[in-house]
Amino acid sequence: MLSSQEIMKYYSFFLTIFLFATTLCSTIPKPKDRSIDKKLSDLDHETNGIHNPDYDHEAILGKDDAKDFDQLSPEQSKEKLGKIVDKMDKDRDGYVTEEELKNWIKYVQDKYIVNDSNERWKDYEFLDTDKLDWETFKKKTYGFTEEDIKPTDEKAVYKEMITRDKRRWAYADLDKDNHLTKTEFMHFLHPEEADHMRDIVVLETLEDIDKDKDGKVSLEEYISDMWPGDKEGEPEPDWVKGEREQFSNYRDKNGDHMMDKAEVREWLLPSDYDHSIAEASHLIYESDKNKDGKLSKNEILDKYDLFVGSQATDFGEALKSHDEF
Repeated sequence: MLSSQEIMKYYSFFLTIFLFATTLCSTIPKPKDRSIDKKLSDLDHETNGIHNPDYDHEAILGKDDAKDFDQLSPEQSKEKLGKIVDKMDKDRDGYVTEEELKNWIKYVQDKYIVNDSNERWKDYEFLDTDKLDWETFKKKTYGFTEEDIKPTDEKAVYKEMITRDKRRWAYADLDKDNHLTKTEFMHFLHPEEADHMRDIVVLETLEDIDKDKDGKVSLEEYISDMWPGDKEGEPEPDWVKGEREQFSNYRDKNGDHMMDKAEVREWLLPSDYDHSIAEASHLIYESDKNKDGKLSKNEILDKYDLFVGSQATDFGEALKSHDEF
C-alpha cells in the first residue's frame, strides 16, 4: 500500500501533461504553456518573455538522467554531444538537416514515453496476465476503494482523484474490457500521445481552470491559471498583459469573452503547429553560423551550451539506446 504522500505524488504525475509546466491545478508566477501536442519538455519554452534554454536541452537530450550533464566539464559535454550528433546525421554526410533534427527530437521524446511507461508497468509484473485490471490498479495506487472513504474522512480528497482516474481509464480502454494492455496503459499515463485520448486532456484541463464550473474559461480564469495576481503592490508583468491580448485576439475565436471546449482544444492542440518542427527550426536558426540551412558538427558543438550543460538536461537514454534510432 502506498503512503498518502506517495499517492499524492503519483497522482500529481497523472495531472501533469508531458508536456505541462506544472500540475494542471497549480498557479505559478510565470507564463504557462499548456499546448501539449507532442510537448517536448515539462518546462516552459519562454519564461517572462525570455527564451528558456533548458527547454531546448530536454528536447534534444530527453529527461531520464537529468543530472548527468550538470556534472560534466565543457570538454566532456562536447564529447558526449558529439556522439549524439553522429546519431542525428542519418545519411552520414557530415550535416544535420532540419528533418534529421526533427526526427531525432521525436525519437528522444517517444523513447522517454515508452521507457517511463515500461518502468511503471513493472509495478504489476506479479500479475499472471498481460493486462492490468482497474481494481488492481486502484488498490495498488491508493490502497483503498471509494467505498472505504467516508465524507468526513481525511481520505475524501482522493475520491475525486479516483473518479478522474477511472474516467481516463475508460478512454484508454479501447476494447472496453475494463483491463489495460501495456500499450493502453501507456496511453493512460501519457494521454497527450494518443489521438483517441485528446478529448480527456481537453476535458481535464477545462475542469481544472474553470473555477466557476460553467463549462468555459473566462479571461480571469485563464490569467489566474498562469499568474497568482498582485502581491504587495507588485505591478502586473508585461507578459501577463501580452497573455490578455493573446486571449482576446487569438484564444477567444467567437468574441464572447470566453473559451469554450472547442477553443480550449485549439489552444492545447493547435492544428497548425508541431513542437518538434518548431524546435528544430529554432535550434537551426540559433546555431547555423553560415546560414546554409543545416548544421555541421562544429556548428552544433560551438553552440553546445544551447543543446546541453544545464541541470535540467538528460542525454543518458539517447546514448544508451542510440542503436535503435
